[in-house]
Amino acid sequence: MSRHSRTPRKVTGAVAVASAAAVALGGLLAGGPATAAPRAQTVAQDAGRQQHAVTAAYPSVTRAEVLRRAAKWLTANNGGPVPYSQSKVWSDGYRQDCSGYVSMTLGLWKPGPNTVGLAGDRSLTTPIRLGSLKPGDLLIDASGSNTTRHVVIFEKWTDSSRTSYWAYEQRGTYGTTHRKLSYGLNAGSEYKPYRPVNISDGSTPAPPPPSTGSWPTLAKGRTGTDVRTAQYLLAGRGYRLAADGVFGSDTDAKVRAFQKARGLAVDGVIGPKTWSALVRTVKKGSSGPAVRAAQIQLNAHGRNLVVDGVFGTATDAATRSHQRSRQLAVDGIIGPVTWRSLVGG
Repeated sequence: MSRHSRTPRKVTGAVAVASAAAVALGGLLAGGPATAAPRAQTVAQDAGRQQHAVTAAYPSVTRAEVLRRAAKWLTANNGGPVPYSQSKVWSDGYRQDCSGYVSMTLGLWKPGPNTVGLAGDRSLTTPIRLGSLKPGDLLIDASGSNTTRHVVIFEKWTDSSRTSYWAYEQRGTYGTTHRKLSYGLNAGSEYKPYRPVNISDGSTPAPPPPSTGSWPTLAKGRTGTDVRTAQYLLAGRGYRLAADGVFGSDTDAKVRAFQKARGLAVDGVIGPKTWSALVRTVKKGSSGPAVRAAQIQLNAHGRNLVVDGVFGTATDAATRSHQRSRQLAVDGIIGPVTWRSLVGG
């Protein structure tokens, strides 16, 4: 989703480029933040577009490189995903929302066009059929407001039925994510398929390494399976609390106590570092709350296990099936990588 739409305006030659540069430089000299005001950002983007149009087309990028760049943001924030923001830019100069993320993968101007621009500017993308989707192509919802518009990067179909696909996206709360989606596959969907103009098939490079997902960020007020998972993991670390899937005051207090005991930042937020400290390796023969946590996550991925806290034959088989589907080492052991693919997938 993109907060700022580019207002169409005539910009001529070097004068407009110089003016936009002066605006940006003035902000830097004034000691302002890395993000520009919406109006200044709009002018700078327009000027940047004009400069690109005069000098050269956007550099060609292979599909494999687009996916490699997309995966990079999954761990760019000290091992965790780049946080979502419609107003901030990451260290590489690109805006931290969905369209800025896509712009980064395609090597477009910084901080990046918005979602409407990606869908409507034929120098950037061209509409295609769903059946023509290839790795690195886009599915864009350019309708509505900045809270509903969105763009995702297609990676591959999940199977031959083509009822869902793997995609990269930059989304609210979670930041950079790699997960299964079905946007655009239902009749009447606002999501439409597009092909970036500067993307190329290239030679047949090796596919990017399989994603292991990205840790979700949990804090007071959150609910659901991931919260229940964290509660079971806390119980497995000796902190007694109800695994009710509600991140309330008791869970907040237990998280803070755990963080303090582990020398982590005590903020009550379960992010990548706290998740990494919470999870423990479980395998066939293991039992206890951590196994329950694994079982509810496996069920969230389509398995049908009894959540009894016993890592038996059925849990072992479900673990191996999950690992196989995510192209992980198939050993039946739920260690850090498999945990992240379960919770972050």
